[in-house]
Amino acid sequence: MTTAPRVLVDGVAFSAGDAVLPVFDGVVLRGDGCFEAIRSYRGVPFQSDAHLARLRRSAAMLELDLPDKAEIAGWVDDVSAAAGDGIVRILATRGGTADQPEGQPRVVVMALSLPPTEPTVTLAAVPAPWHAGGAAWELSGAKTLSYAPNMAATRAARRSGKSDALLVSNEGWVLEGPTFSVGWVRDGVLETPTLDLGILDSITRRVLLEEAEGRGVAVVEGTFDLDRLLGADEALAFSTVKEVTPVIEVDDRNYPIGEVSIKLAGAFAARVQAETRTVGEFVSRRRGG
Repeated sequence: MTTAPRVLVDGVAFSAGDAVLPVFDGVVLRGDGCFEAIRSYRGVPFQSDAHLARLRRSAAMLELDLPDKAEIAGWVDDVSAAAGDGIVRILATRGGTADQPEGQPRVVVMALSLPPTEPTVTLAAVPAPWHAGGAAWELSGAKTLSYAPNMAATRAARRSGKSDALLVSNEGWVLEGPTFSVGWVRDGVLETPTLDLGILDSITRRVLLEEAEGRGVAVVEGTFDLDRLLGADEALAFSTVKEVTPVIEVDDRNYPIGEVSIKLAGAFAARVQAETRTVGEFVSRRRGG
């Protein structure tokens, strides 16, 4: 039985301990690259096509030429088998050597264990002056590797006793979390910041909004200030890792785990189950299993 690879660098398999990037790669020198994180369920990637399409959009903004989408998709399928119930992370780097600072881009696909998660989230509002907040710029909406400001916001929130940060623009608009999207419920309506603010077009967010509308929960996307969230009945965080997780505190405001939150979490779980079962059957046939 062939062991599924945990790391592929441009399609070449490495053990986790042997996989490396040259110190001259643009990712190492300047964080110049983009990435995706795909949830693997029982060895099957969820919404792989959507993630890979977003990876290609991010790479295009960075002027990185990627291998064919089908080739990367095959790498993702192979590494997902090693991930099991875990995360498949894709890095697209600038490449480079000592003699050629901008060389052939590299694509790394790796299997990671799921990080520890909690059943609920508490958030501290943290100013995000680095966030475009709706202003158009070259990398608006790209999922780049330069996450240092986001991670600093998470650390600031944890110093205040919360589990993570809620990023707020200079104008006071609610944006997103450092690694997740946010939404809240008022009078049975799910509200969430608009993509026009330059927040990430989260795949989990996209699926959740589809499921909400399909199950009779009205959705409003817009520009909202923090008071709008603080006056909500329920609040939610959603991402590849968090899936759909209730937010029970934002600053000093407490929220219950309400009916809409429970309904949406259940709907998302059902969607995952349905899609990964179907995709799993296809991948099994492709592998000859």
